[in-house]
Amino acid sequence: MEPRLRAQVIEYLSKKGYNRTEAMLRNESATQDAEGRPLGNRAEDGGGSKYGKGFELTRVWIEDNLEIYKPELRRLLWPLFVYSFLGVISEFYIKEGQDFFNAFRKHFEDEHPDDLRALAPIALPEHVENSQIGKIYRNNKYRVRLSSVAFFNLVQHLESKEKFGGSVMMMILQTHLNIVTVERAADDNLSLAKMLGRAKVTEDFPAEDEGIPGHNAGSANTDRHTTSNILTRLKLGPLPMEPELLDDVQAELEEEDVRNPPVEGQHSLVQEFAHIKREESEDAPNRTDIPVPPSKVRDVVMEVQKVKENRDRFRIEGRTGGVGPAVSVVMFTFHNTYDNINCIDISGDNLLIAAGMQDHYIQVWSLKGEALASPFPNVPPEPSRKLIGHSGPVYNVSFSPSIAGLKEPSSGYTKTTSTGPQYLLSGSMDRTVRLWDLELWQCLVVYKGHDGPVWDIQWGPYGHYFLTGSRDRTARLWSQDQIVYLRMFAGHEQDVDCVAFHPNSAYVFTGSSDRNVRMWQVTNGVPVRLFTGHAGNLTALACSPTGKILASADDQGTIILWDLGPGKLLKRMRGHAKGGIWSLSWSAESTVIASCGQDGTVRVWDVAEPSNALGQGKVVGDGVAGTTKIDAGAPTAQSSTAGGTKKKGKDTVVTADQIGAFPTKKSPVYKVKFTRMNLVVASGAYMP
Repeated sequence: MEPRLRAQVIEYLSKKGYNRTEAMLRNESATQDAEGRPLGNRAEDGGGSKYGKGFELTRVWIEDNLEIYKPELRRLLWPLFVYSFLGVISEFYIKEGQDFFNAFRKHFEDEHPDDLRALAPIALPEHVENSQIGKIYRNNKYRVRLSSVAFFNLVQHLESKEKFGGSVMMMILQTHLNIVTVERAADDNLSLAKMLGRAKVTEDFPAEDEGIPGHNAGSANTDRHTTSNILTRLKLGPLPMEPELLDDVQAELEEEDVRNPPVEGQHSLVQEFAHIKREESEDAPNRTDIPVPPSKVRDVVMEVQKVKENRDRFRIEGRTGGVGPAVSVVMFTFHNTYDNINCIDISGDNLLIAAGMQDHYIQVWSLKGEALASPFPNVPPEPSRKLIGHSGPVYNVSFSPSIAGLKEPSSGYTKTTSTGPQYLLSGSMDRTVRLWDLELWQCLVVYKGHDGPVWDIQWGPYGHYFLTGSRDRTARLWSQDQIVYLRMFAGHEQDVDCVAFHPNSAYVFTGSSDRNVRMWQVTNGVPVRLFTGHAGNLTALACSPTGKILASADDQGTIILWDLGPGKLLKRMRGHAKGGIWSLSWSAESTVIASCGQDGTVRVWDVAEPSNALGQGKVVGDGVAGTTKIDAGAPTAQSSTAGGTKKKGKDTVVTADQIGAFPTKKSPVYKVKFTRMNLVVASGAYMP
């Protein structure tokens, strides 16, 4: 209220005899500025020091609070720190601003190192107005979700300490923060059990539902300027089959049932196909939006084999007596590599394995130990094939989709119909992607477009399309029959380190060194989800076969599961040591996930929430040099030493979600994969 208008109102109230109202209005006006915001007490909090006093007051109160409220209240400290720093600099208190920044930055170096680096050069009000980081924070409200009890206690405390800096913090909360209060019963993440569980965790992870949308920590909504939390509706159902292909597969399955009737208690192939066939639905993308080449005989044979394997697979139904399913792992280890292998991929029919080398070439072997035939009649078979063409180290390889062939091909299809991989893709430091023919063992196409090394490359689930991620901070969608990319996905602030397709090919995922995961729509290249919450660089992505859940892993040893529809974090899983989780793979039922990494282990995880999720287990020997394991069955976390010797470094905490760990001697595991029969295949290189 302007001073002149305020004087007129007070004069009117005095004439009408409202003396008490006049006194209340004067008292209220004395603590507000012209825009109605609360003023700090100038006597107690004068100058730039008021921000430091108010922030320290709030920080100490939060750290002394009840354990169940600490995790959510701590989420307020970062925005209070940023807006306090920007505020004190904007008011020309340069020295006080630098002292404030240096005094409190240590509390946020693990979680917000990038933003701290961007804030550090700010020393003048002009920097606040013109810097990108200043514009992002001052032009947007920072969203934080709190339980109503925690928020009420915070406000009550700040009001009681108004003269000691509380009013400054209240001003920041009202002006720059969007605090969403939620009752415990309305949100399972704020239930007493969840809050008690988080209180036992020492790591300070970013929350997935906080911050400024589109910038680091934030919700799944990618629009920073939106005023609504409504997300883009996703079509996560399977891509409908081509009508002609559907009819051909149905007819072939009927013939196969007549030729080989199912045993007692077993579904027929036609019955099995009725449960898994892909038809038009509201939840499925339109087939015309994702054009693919017409189906061939090979496609029919592959679909028939998929139905057989889906029926005859080893079924993973979940935990058995709290121990977990008896998953088997087959490990292929390379020896005498001298740290020359950068990446490994295993073909879908489990017959070929390819390794990308530091020495600029790719080498392919048969997993059966058989020699690989030459396309030329006078050239004898060789134990392996070397593919030479790149002018830099090869960082990723990917086999085109394939499946194990039919043991007894139907009468309509001859044994010459191959269902093995036809092509191999490779990405390199030389900024190119190469397409290799696995019959001719020759390079067919060189794709150019990236402005940096190609870190990751993945085929689409139906072939034809593939996705690449690069140091140039972009991911690109390609078609194997065109040398120019079809889509560019730009939005990450650092390298795109890992990429993945959604099972229906309508969406793609990108993981970056900026610690964010983005989900993009293929048809228009628009981002539809932003997932934040990792405390390290992204190293692996994998979407579940159902298309509902995304798994992402980082170099801090954490796996996060995301519910794609609402864009919410489901849970975190810990067990790997730091250094990188390099590969993720889902079981056919989407109930179990396998992971592997630099710590030399393959680990199997339960997707469902365990009954003893609050227990952290005890530390026991894991058999891997430099790492330890926690027994998920134990109720508490305890540090111990194997054989009475002192361990080096920090213990690796294993959450109760882990249902199996398979350590190697000294072999970092580059690739892990669930087959369609639910056997786990992995590969790594022995490092003596």
